[in-house]
Amino acid sequence: MIELNNLSVWFGGVQALKSISVTIDAPLVGIIGPNGAGKTTLLNVLSGFVTPRTGTLRAFGSDLGALPPHLRARWGLRRSFQRELVVEDLSVLDNIRAMLDALPGNRAEKRRQLEDVLDFTGLIDQADTLGARLNGFERRRVELAKTLAGQPRIVLLDEPGGGLSGDEMAELQRIVLGIGPRFSATTLMIDHDVELIANTCVNTLVLDFGTLIAYGPTPQVLQDPRVKAAYLGDEELQ
Repeated sequence: MIELNNLSVWFGGVQALKSISVTIDAPLVGIIGPNGAGKTTLLNVLSGFVTPRTGTLRAFGSDLGALPPHLRARWGLRRSFQRELVVEDLSVLDNIRAMLDALPGNRAEKRRQLEDVLDFTGLIDQADTLGARLNGFERRRVELAKTLAGQPRIVLLDEPGGGLSGDEMAELQRIVLGIGPRFSATTLMIDHDVELIANTCVNTLVLDFGTLIAYGPTPQVLQDPRVKAAYLGDEELQ
């Protein structure tokens, strides 16, 4: 369970998040909203890259707001970014292995975790391939694999579906849907593809200009008139 209480963020004179209070209690949650709604800012607050002016952040009984980013990672928080951060002169295996260097666990445990992540993301055949030789979707899968290494408790995904083909999107859905059952982690996912959100997310959270306008079961949220007006562009529903 992730509990956000009265989170507010300002960038100069712009309020990016406005008193966000919500309890996230589903294993896979979508985060949607128009451009500039505050979605990535929310992930940055959860990651520890942005410090809120007000509010608290707790997860599974821990005060995450009191931890710097590297200790949140040790606690079990993982994060992907819109642009894949793959080191091109390292192999797929070593790109993922680098995520484990600062995390607890002995060598045997980490080797088992690496093999598990490579198998789950379909990267076993590319384990020894240099990052520079990967295609776009293979790079995306490496980024996903990095978030799953080292027993994650919370996985934050920032637009993992961007630019994918139909077959690639189907594989992404398989991976995202399997995170909870395979790794017992809670996943929060930003994406502009409403179909991806509808097909994968149990609950969905909607932001508009930094304000939380809806949170609940995804089918119900996507039919909310406020969500249609703000995000889906239904001008008749105000």
